[in-house]
Amino acid sequence: METVQQKKRVLAIDFARGTSVILMMMVHTMLIYGTIATQTNTVLGEIILWLGRGTTMFLVSMGISFVLSRRQTFTAVCKRALYILAVGYGMNFLKFLVPEFLFGGLPEAFISAYGLKSGTLETGIFFLLLGDILQLAGITLFIMGLINHFSKSKYVPLIVALLIISISKELSGFRVGIAGLDYICDLFFSNQFNVYFPVFPWSAFILIGMFLGRWYKELNENQYLFFKKMMFVGLAFIVTGGLLNFSNPEYHFGDYYHLGPGGSILLLGTNLVLYWFINIIVNLFKANNPIFNLLTFCSKHVTSLYVIQWVLINWGMYVLGFWEHDQWFVLSLFPVVIASSISIQLAYNGIKLLLKARWSSKNNNELIVNS
Repeated sequence: METVQQKKRVLAIDFARGTSVILMMMVHTMLIYGTIATQTNTVLGEIILWLGRGTTMFLVSMGISFVLSRRQTFTAVCKRALYILAVGYGMNFLKFLVPEFLFGGLPEAFISAYGLKSGTLETGIFFLLLGDILQLAGITLFIMGLINHFSKSKYVPLIVALLIISISKELSGFRVGIAGLDYICDLFFSNQFNVYFPVFPWSAFILIGMFLGRWYKELNENQYLFFKKMMFVGLAFIVTGGLLNFSNPEYHFGDYYHLGPGGSILLLGTNLVLYWFINIIVNLFKANNPIFNLLTFCSKHVTSLYVIQWVLINWGMYVLGFWEHDQWFVLSLFPVVIASSISIQLAYNGIKLLLKARWSSKNNNELIVNS
């Protein structure tokens, strides 16, 4: 998810993905610190609610980036999928279990919001196995690896994506009634908040990105033509999704985390058109721009920044509380969370470079001595 190597970087993809990283920090800050009234009955809350729909842009970017990456072998993709899953569960450990040990338990208000009790094994297991976007990404990478191994047609990921969208709502909540297997079912079909991004329907957004990435290559990486065609596909999706939502809004878009076909198609269409618009903006201002540089940095380090910001926000509950603050206080936290997350990422990068330089120097010295 972090490293995309290609002949010519698609700046609009970097811009979109980097923007989604910044937006998710703001959304998560609001979700943890803002009161329910702040989230639902204020101007800032409404804005952040809609900005949260930018998750789809992040997922589509992931699919496009997958195609543009050089790591295309089935083995490499599976290794990456396992790595992402490990990072996802490691993040849960850092977010929930480490602070529970350090601070003597998760905040009571936070646990109560999930209908759980503090200090129980059930609560610990629940939070360790909580399904988030990294679990979705890891599982979807396996699916993409299989598609990539058996077919190079751009239409295969598109067909699979549309099939997933069409049946997701009907499969929502499916379980087999066997402990352990039910958790696997939840990762794919959950209609509860033990899994926020079930594979059905959210993997479809990544697979649509895979379709777009293959289409981009077919167009000989002609970015102008690519984004123009993306706009027309997006408009067709908006019309289709809009009609479906109008016919039954509760079924299609009643629950953002567990969308019906109309909601998924409408969100996809909106984000594809937004991509076309972003490409126009990028082409107008793509000179050495500090904002673009920041967003490109966030795009390159999307996975680690995702983990860093969530750990910071969750640990911050022990100082600032959970669901306790008005919109102005939450607004003041946005730059703090963003700056802190990026600073930690920069420090981490610096430490890595330092250790790498020392390791290289040590090896060179050993070679000189041995020679």
